[in-house]
Amino acid sequence: MVKLASVQPGFLGVESAREGVGITVSYWDSLEAIQKWKQNERHLVAQSKGISDWYLTYKTRVCKVERDYGFEKV
Repeated sequence: MVKLASVQPGFLGVESAREGVGITVSYWDSLEAIQKWKQNERHLVAQSKGISDWYLTYKTRVCKVERDYGFEKV
């Protein structure tokens, strides 16, 4: 899905973590871009498989990033 999402208009990036519980955060430039991704045919198929085969539970949050900063020691 990341490869497919990455070619969608408005896609900015993705971050994932898997340690006991998995989390994936995708970043988009607008609510319209998110809505179009949500309606993508291949994404809809994956969502259906997630409900029927892969997940016992999942949650979606749509959030606005107000600031992003960090530190990296090299």
